[in-house]
Amino acid sequence: LWRLGYCARLLKTNHFRTAASNTSFPVVWMLLAQHSGRIPGLFVVVKKNTFFTMPKTMEDITNPELYLPHPGVRGMTLLNREAFKRTVIVPALKVKKEIVHNVVKSLKQSVLQRPGLKRVVEDPEDEDSRFVILDPHKVPEFSLGESEQQVLKQLSVHPEVSKYHLELTYENFKSEEILRAVLPEGQEVTSGFSRVGHIAHLNLRDHQLPYRHLIGQVIMDKNPGITCVVNKTNIIDSTYRNFEMEVLAGENNLVTKVKENNIVYELDFSKVYWNPRLSTEHSRIVELLKAGDVLFDVFAGIGPFAIPAARRKCRVFANDLNPESYTWLLHNCKLNKVDTRVKVFNMDGRDFLRGPVREELSKELPLLKEEQKTTVHIVMNLPALAVEFLDVFRHLLVGEPCSPTCLPTVHCYGFSKHSNPARDIQERAEASLGTSLAGRCSTFLVRNVAPNKEMLCLSFQIPADVLYKRPCP
Repeated sequence: LWRLGYCARLLKTNHFRTAASNTSFPVVWMLLAQHSGRIPGLFVVVKKNTFFTMPKTMEDITNPELYLPHPGVRGMTLLNREAFKRTVIVPALKVKKEIVHNVVKSLKQSVLQRPGLKRVVEDPEDEDSRFVILDPHKVPEFSLGESEQQVLKQLSVHPEVSKYHLELTYENFKSEEILRAVLPEGQEVTSGFSRVGHIAHLNLRDHQLPYRHLIGQVIMDKNPGITCVVNKTNIIDSTYRNFEMEVLAGENNLVTKVKENNIVYELDFSKVYWNPRLSTEHSRIVELLKAGDVLFDVFAGIGPFAIPAARRKCRVFANDLNPESYTWLLHNCKLNKVDTRVKVFNMDGRDFLRGPVREELSKELPLLKEEQKTTVHIVMNLPALAVEFLDVFRHLLVGEPCSPTCLPTVHCYGFSKHSNPARDIQERAEASLGTSLAGRCSTFLVRNVAPNKEMLCLSFQIPADVLYKRPCP
């Protein structure tokens, strides 16, 4: 309070005759700076023009919105690329063309680095000179720092910074910048998408739907190789795991080719399920397998578990209820030359487990001995329903149990919105199996699907008392 009173007396004494319109906030701080030595404990560092706010103009080069498209595009629903043109004033150095390279190299921290914009442009009035465009955020007030001026002095370049009129067009803006300029202020801008071959797959929110065709066109323009943009129009069908979609931009060709973990797959994206975000999980499970192991893939899709497992020389039994997935699974097995190692089925998951899986386990498990290294794995990648299928393992086999080390390992996927998703999926699995898995299972968090919704993988060996029904004496 004493210091504030002292400052007030200084103001009254030294600026009594100053008009009210001139006693601005910066003046107060300038005064404090002048007298800071007289005020114990008060230290103020003032730079010239630091506190003065100039009216926002095209020359306000420190404005973070400098590189945004023309404000007139707000609310546009039909893409008009010409409307994004805008001219801004940026700092530039005029140098002789013979030393342009040296200047750019020496001032690399201050030279404009924005992708798509030339750093060196011709001088229309002097064919022997060039303009080196500088970053307006690195060269405020059109003035270079002392270190940059010293560099230019060594190169015999005059350090005077010119004002250059730079024209920005639709091609110079990033997709996020374009969509942020078009959509209503304050609304979420989603420029992310899943890429499936030449297809970009979007999940647009309701407030983005009026702009969906423009968004699709922008995504296609800004991502080389994308020739079709689609938006999901409903949730994944629990039967065939595919969804309806609307083509927003580009060609209506949804048959595509993808590459995952060095394996090529072909598919019709409108008729089968494919999620590029599961690449790491596919690899994680396949790396658990070795040559000679047996894999039963209950919900195989087009083969992201089955085909790489077959390439590791495993025996694979792959099933999918969707006839389209079955067709593409056969196709991809032949495409990757593993069709002799994969037996393909088009059945309901329960029928597959009670039929081919039971038959193979009945033959395979009695032959396995404890010292053998062959293992049996069952993958159940249908997160919405797979846990409910676990009851099929109750007394699936009849007879004396095999060695505990030879019991099949199940990798069952599920979704959870529980506060403790690992405990939730374990308890649901225990309810289906009719036994406790405490100390006999592991849970792996695959990915976050949505806010408060996780996808997990529960792995466990089927307990012998669950899998086997002992024959009556």
